[in-house]
Amino acid sequence: MHMNFSADELAFEQTVATFVAENLPADIKDKVDRGIELTREEVRRWMEILGQKGWAATNWDKKDGGPGFTIAEKFLAEDAIFMNGAPKMVHFGTRMVGPVLLAFGTEEQKAKYVPKILTSEEVWCQGYSEPQAGSDLAQLQCAAVLDGDEYVVNGTKIWTTSAHCADRMFALVRTSKEGRKQEGITCLLIDLKAPGVEIRPIITLDGKHVFNQEFFGNVRVPVSDRVGEEGDGWRIAKFLLGHERSNATYVSMNKRNLRKLKEIMADQRADGERLADDLGFVRKVADLEQDMLATTTMAMRQLAAASADKPMGTEASIMKLRVMDAYKQCHELMMEAGAYYAQPFERGHIRGEANTEWVGPDYLYRMSPDYFESRAMSIAGGSHEIQKDILAKRALGL
Repeated sequence: MHMNFSADELAFEQTVATFVAENLPADIKDKVDRGIELTREEVRRWMEILGQKGWAATNWDKKDGGPGFTIAEKFLAEDAIFMNGAPKMVHFGTRMVGPVLLAFGTEEQKAKYVPKILTSEEVWCQGYSEPQAGSDLAQLQCAAVLDGDEYVVNGTKIWTTSAHCADRMFALVRTSKEGRKQEGITCLLIDLKAPGVEIRPIITLDGKHVFNQEFFGNVRVPVSDRVGEEGDGWRIAKFLLGHERSNATYVSMNKRNLRKLKEIMADQRADGERLADDLGFVRKVADLEQDMLATTTMAMRQLAAASADKPMGTEASIMKLRVMDAYKQCHELMMEAGAYYAQPFERGHIRGEANTEWVGPDYLYRMSPDYFESRAMSIAGGSHEIQKDILAKRALGL
């Protein structure tokens, strides 16, 4: 699935791949290969290794403290890191709050937070969703009341990815109930170690601890940690969600999943024949690969637009739909390829704690939980229904 990159660009990709091979800790790679959940310490250890190399923010320009990669290098670096066994990064700092601070933050905020984002010394999470406000963020109720030079925050956030690994949260809070609901939203930077913050894990059906719910009880946040003016939160949120929905990470993840699917095809048999020789199944995989190649091209275009400081627009919604559909379809085909061996769901094997042998090939014990997880990805970053509504209104004028 290589595009037409130059010899120098491919040499750069090999340089990144070599770095990953030489520096990715063996225990972390083993867990990734076996599909076992990483601990907080393991996630942060790999992030710090990339940060020390200056590659935590592969999409940042030199003027902002990044490596200053070309458009092709940005894509190839992400791809080489992920395709060579590295875990999925907690990108909220470099891909979301970092660009927000560069665009809307004060000089004081940039000096305080950006260097630690670049080195992965501080890990961030996103505080958007609430029990009654998910895809419709205008309904959020987590309140921040101004008290002198501090805001006092009370309320809850939910479905927060990697909050248990994070030091800080960039959160949308309600500072006013007057006027349109979107006008009373403000963005705050919250220290998750502050008094009054409680983080509770949410263990999902696949047995993973990825999501959390946070409770804020009279948590004090300095006014100096407000991004933009009071009431600017909606504008900032739209800017940030464009970065989330256009994130190219899942393009590389899809490629890695496709590689795994092809390995399963070469090993699994149906009626005595390899799945790789079943023309009907091969056709499904070929169609999927074509879709993935299209999303690769889209990712390159979006990197080019971002480098030129062009707004993401509706392209971010299209990217989110196409990438996540391919992600889901790939896991559906893996389940089909694994047949009954892929169906059992054993949390002990997922966590590396099982005391029994797995029935069937070892590479299939993650198929069922990964399939369940793939179904949820149509919701993350704004549900598919919301993205289609955005396209209908903004692109088609309906």
